[in-house]
Amino acid sequence: MSTLSIATAKEVFDLLRDDLAAIEREFAEQSASPVSVITEIAQYLIAGGGKRIRPLLLLLSAKALGCESESRIKLGAVVEMLHTATLVHDDIIDEADTRRGRPSSNTTWGNSKCVLAGDWLYMQAFHTALEERNFRVLDLLISLTQQMVEGELLQMQKLGHLINEEEYFDLIYRKTACLFKVSMQLGAAITHASDETDSQLGEYGRNLGLAFQIIDDVLDLTASEDVLGKPVASDLREGKATLAVIHALERGTGADREAIRKVLADRSFENVSHPQILEILNRHGSIDYAMDTACAYAEAARLSIADLPETEAKRALLWVPGFVTSRDR
Repeated sequence: MSTLSIATAKEVFDLLRDDLAAIEREFAEQSASPVSVITEIAQYLIAGGGKRIRPLLLLLSAKALGCESESRIKLGAVVEMLHTATLVHDDIIDEADTRRGRPSSNTTWGNSKCVLAGDWLYMQAFHTALEERNFRVLDLLISLTQQMVEGELLQMQKLGHLINEEEYFDLIYRKTACLFKVSMQLGAAITHASDETDSQLGEYGRNLGLAFQIIDDVLDLTASEDVLGKPVASDLREGKATLAVIHALERGTGADREAIRKVLADRSFENVSHPQILEILNRHGSIDYAMDTACAYAEAARLSIADLPETEAKRALLWVPGFVTSRDR
């Protein structure tokens, strides 16, 4: 039985500070284009910040396996470029006005320029990854991109419709957890780790990513706009049924189900208010159910790396699930 303690936030930051700064520089360097509007959009997106949790996972995965090569920096920038490209495209698809408390890029440059800038970031990410001359890396990134696109298309097909938990978990795996999983597996790929280690790291990323997205969906329902940095309850307004909503639909009265269906179909709170929906969710314990499910996936992530060597990187990986489930934005 391991007695390894969980790292503190300060210890994790101290462990990764220099590497994360190097990834930020690499991201900026790789995002520069002779076409000035691409560079402008990329710089705007980089300045918007974010948690950088995906490159953080790649760094910890590589460190846990003893990797100190430059590959971890380049691929850290790659996963953040891919993530940023998906955000640009998501904002266009969702017609979002804000992102992280600032105007979304498409409100400044327009949809046409931003969709092309997102495409450029995708291709630049693959160009950078190609320098590794590692077929496993390319295989992971190609499969990842296909999964994310499929997830977005599936979600668009289901907007305004009721879905069950199985469909929900399939969607959030494709849209979010798959990138967490691949970020961890890239650490294994650049260290040529065993299939067993690759599987353990991938399982950690998958479970963590599912927890992350469930928490995101709960915050969309419960957080304030000032804290969240974007309009609240945007999922319901876009016709998306998330875990707490699915739970309430399965357990609510006929009137409860009709109220939720109305919001999903209308894609607005014109006929049923946001506080009314929250009352239904809280009455059936649906928010607590979603939070408990996220915490269960977070704990599963910790358990999946039990066999890793006991290093500072492993202590940091044990910290991340708690950070994911306790955040407020």
